[in-house]
Amino acid sequence: MNLDAAKKLITRYIEGHADFIIKAEIAERYYQVQNDIVFRKPKKKPGSDATEVENPLRNADNRIPHSFYELLVDQKAAYMFTTPPLFDVKDDETNQVIANVLGDGWAKRAKLLCVNASNARVAWIHYWVDKETGFQYGVVPSAQIIPVWSTKLDQQLLAVLRVYKDIDPEDGEMYDVYEYWTDTECQAFRKRAADEIVTGLMDYPCFTDFYEAGETDSANTMVHDLGAVPFIPFFNNSIPSSDLDRVKDLIDAYDKTYSGFMNDLEDIQEIIFVLTNYGGASEDGELNKFLKDLKYYKTICTDSVGSGDTSGVSTLTIDIPVEARDKMLEITRKAIFDMGQGIDPQQQGLDATSGEAMKFLYALLELKAGLMETEFRLGFNELVRAICHANNRDCGTIIQTWTRTSIRNDAELVAMCAQSEEIVSKKTILKHHPFVENAEDEEKQLQKEQKERDAQLDAYDDTHQHEPAGGEGGEGNV
Repeated sequence: MNLDAAKKLITRYIEGHADFIIKAEIAERYYQVQNDIVFRKPKKKPGSDATEVENPLRNADNRIPHSFYELLVDQKAAYMFTTPPLFDVKDDETNQVIANVLGDGWAKRAKLLCVNASNARVAWIHYWVDKETGFQYGVVPSAQIIPVWSTKLDQQLLAVLRVYKDIDPEDGEMYDVYEYWTDTECQAFRKRAADEIVTGLMDYPCFTDFYEAGETDSANTMVHDLGAVPFIPFFNNSIPSSDLDRVKDLIDAYDKTYSGFMNDLEDIQEIIFVLTNYGGASEDGELNKFLKDLKYYKTICTDSVGSGDTSGVSTLTIDIPVEARDKMLEITRKAIFDMGQGIDPQQQGLDATSGEAMKFLYALLELKAGLMETEFRLGFNELVRAICHANNRDCGTIIQTWTRTSIRNDAELVAMCAQSEEIVSKKTILKHHPFVENAEDEEKQLQKEQKERDAQLDAYDDTHQHEPAGGEGGEGNV
């Protein structure tokens, strides 16, 4: 792809990607508990000169964000990926290769995929083969990826345009970098952050080592033999949509109501005195005298102008509709967890509930997790096949074992595993046993212990075979 074609392609896809970035950033902001309430402008009232002035009776300006969205996303991530999925390709050696490639950071990266997909509708893994360390993979921020999909029903991924910012160590300037990946190569372009694409885009010779080694025809192009576009999508659900879409308006309403309640408590926490025909009451000195007389003498003097006069002192208090706001907050909170398909940690009435009945708490969360699991299974299968391809290993059917982290009755699970013997395979029982974290390791340990027991039995048999028939004395029975 020449430079002119790159300018047209990048311009075309960047424009359509702006809306995706905005929505992803809003969801990421709510996940960091930076809700819209934090950026709300203070309320003002119109002034007589058509300007806006602050209301002296309404000085409180509480903006309290609530972390409902963060809780909902973390619940799903912990429920699904505290114990990450295990993969079985029916070959122990290949299984070990896959486990080694995934590495110690597999659980953390799986959780990050879940969080990114929940916020941005889709998460991405990028993989490559390093000459020294072999197969490598990493989670790419969703906002950096612009996919190019096939128009066919299978929606095959044809290419990926990755966009990110980078600082050139030589001139210290910020650049926008564009990497265009296909199933055979990657081309790199860049421009200064302040320049336009049409006038500022240039080739980015970041693959100089490959060019000097004769592995590519240009310093801005890298040829690879991965056999596919080395990016894997992980969609949040089948639509796809963000988890924030369902609950944003409810969270905003809760923040607004709660913050307004706090403002009322601060602004109207003291009695307001209404003085009628109290001479000079507008001066600070007279107001101080009024308060001192009221405190010391418990009385004050007012000027009367005759019958029907309303001179005197009255108090103004404002009743805050506490019950209505409490009900509003209660209803909104319940709606947040219902619409967000989560578990309210303040849910009451569960003290005497059995472990099995507690599972019903996870009904909505399981529904949401199941929709994500359906999409993630496709991505994980693709990742496992890419690992096998890079290591020259055959990969047929892939069995994925998912474990939910929730309240459970371990005694009941152990009993079910015991009752399943001779009905299902021993390996399947080990995979679902609550005490087993890795079925392959547990199977090897059982085999080792069985060999040790067999060796002890053989030693015992050998000892008794060499003993005299008559016992210790060596004499037989007459």
